[in-house]
Amino acid sequence: MEQTTTIFGIRAIIEAINSGETIDKVFLQKGLHGDLFTDLESTIRKNSINSSYVPVEKLNRITNKNHQGAIAQISPIEFHDMETLVVNVLESGKTPLFLLLDQLSDVRNFGAIIRTAECTGVNGIIIQKKGGAPVNGDTIKTSAGAVFKVPICKVDHIKDAVFYMQASGIKVIAATEKTDNTLYDVSFTEPCAIIMGSEGRGINPSILKVVDEKAKLPLMGEIESLNVSVACGAFLYEVLRQRR
Repeated sequence: MEQTTTIFGIRAIIEAINSGETIDKVFLQKGLHGDLFTDLESTIRKNSINSSYVPVEKLNRITNKNHQGAIAQISPIEFHDMETLVVNVLESGKTPLFLLLDQLSDVRNFGAIIRTAECTGVNGIIIQKKGGAPVNGDTIKTSAGAVFKVPICKVDHIKDAVFYMQASGIKVIAATEKTDNTLYDVSFTEPCAIIMGSEGRGINPSILKVVDEKAKLPLMGEIESLNVSVACGAFLYEVLRQRR
């Protein structure tokens, strides 16, 4: 199983970023200072790379080498350009089906969603550059290798993807409980993109304002929500049912 490559050391990470490596996430030691560390922070910001500040103990768990307070994960996959992917799918004559993930944070949920997306013929998954789950070894394992089969794109903001989909004639549907419509009231037979929200807060309210439709899953029990990967599976299989 191919795993995420880890690089450590401040200068090594700066060099990797500047040489165009696909960096998925950088872990930085909390409270660290110094000119070189500041240079690294600046390089991360300039290139819109996902990063987080963590205790030194977390860094020590990732590697026992001299990490100097910085560890980067190089993505095991090449990310696709969203605009090129959308154009190619539209030109292929297929009815497009895209998945937009609004800052999903759990790598296992992410992997499970990629696996279901591959099984249901999703043409591409769009994620945000910052704030979401990385594509790492856990993602690969949970996706059962589907991460290498479904095109994944990164955008600066999910809202950018929403507007581009709409401009391309693709209906954007939000999976949210903030509606009276269930997914069985919505037509998925035309070109569409489904947005799934993060595990904690769901879809960002500013994104909900610009979508074409909203739909929820009917819940018969006392618990108010489903796991996001399970909910995503229900939506994707409803698309499949309607399109058969």
